[in-house]
Amino acid sequence: MKYGCIGEHLKHSFSKEIHNVLADYEYEIKEIAKQNLDTFLVERKFKAINVTIPYKEAVIPHLSFIDEHAKLIGAVNTVVNKDGKLFGYNTDFYGMTELIKHAGVTIKGKKVAILGTGGTSKTAFAVTNSMGAKEVIVVSRKKSDKTIDYNDLILLHKDVEVIINTTPCGMYPNNYSMPVDIDDFCNLEGVIDAVYNPLRTQLVSKALKKGIKAEGGLYMLVAQAVKACEIFTDTTLPLDALEKTFKRILQDKENIVLVGMPASGKTTVGSIISTILDKPFIDTDVLVESKGDKISEIFAKQGEKAFRDLETNAICEAGMQTRMVIATGGGAILRQSNVDVLKQNGKLYFIDRPLKDLIPTDDRPLSTTREAIEKRYNERYDIYKSVCDYHVKVDGTAEQVAQKIIGEHTK
Repeated sequence: MKYGCIGEHLKHSFSKEIHNVLADYEYEIKEIAKQNLDTFLVERKFKAINVTIPYKEAVIPHLSFIDEHAKLIGAVNTVVNKDGKLFGYNTDFYGMTELIKHAGVTIKGKKVAILGTGGTSKTAFAVTNSMGAKEVIVVSRKKSDKTIDYNDLILLHKDVEVIINTTPCGMYPNNYSMPVDIDDFCNLEGVIDAVYNPLRTQLVSKALKKGIKAEGGLYMLVAQAVKACEIFTDTTLPLDALEKTFKRILQDKENIVLVGMPASGKTTVGSIISTILDKPFIDTDVLVESKGDKISEIFAKQGEKAFRDLETNAICEAGMQTRMVIATGGGAILRQSNVDVLKQNGKLYFIDRPLKDLIPTDDRPLSTTREAIEKRYNERYDIYKSVCDYHVKVDGTAEQVAQKIIGEHTK
């Protein structure tokens, strides 16, 4: 191993893709059990590594040098082997600073609550103090002389203006959990979540829906990688390296989700996009049927609610993934929870085919006649428009619609 990232659980790490964009060195992801960490560091069979949870503090005793940010924070996330001596750095300080600025969240003069007490929490504490926070509160599951617990946060600090989550709560595969309910805070202006998978946690999504500035941790991950790459190679990357790399990684990871009426062409268009972008394709109707009966049989035997419940399960399964093209059933947007799930890792594209071109078929139980499809169209059209991120009017072939969506996705 020459370059790479070490941690305990790294199956869903994005670091390899990011470093592959930034430089031409070979970068590996290496999971190390706690009992093997000391041996790995003593052997020193690497040139430079990134360090992530839970080893940002555990590596420190093995280091001959620690930079000022690492000393301030008490955590190291970058280690360079220089002639057998290990030098430790903290690029998370830069990453967290850049994330807060990118999200447009103001820290100066604000009351900040940091959720969690690990290495990233220490980074957030140092960064917010350096940015001029009026007050910084650290929240843990247990009280200590330096922390409060979550009950006291809600009871005594409802006036918090910025929340920074540094816990793994909401991280894949536990996408649907939140460390706090932001409705409990009356003055909240900003939410920062260090979690980057999913791209938008439930905490971030809820904040955005309420008009609060919020962002997940992908920008921080890319920013700290840029700084780490410079340390690895002892060079300075171009000024636009961060923005270009972030955009490229986001485009690659973000799902393309197709919504629209039955017979609007979602499956056909989705298959074309999948082939062009080399992203896997999921049709949630097909996913439902793969678990048992055909959709027409589910409607006939169990009714619409039973189908909607199965559809929600399929959407939850698909929406937790990244790098996907997802075609949804015509009624998927009728449940706001489905929309929320799909938006955690994706953007919604409304394929708006004219009503006259929507053809009734027997395999769509609620759209088997011209009258039925017109009824569904009138009921759902405004919902499609309200939930979509992009409104794609169909005025050409399926290939042309696919290219139009790809153009929006890669802007």
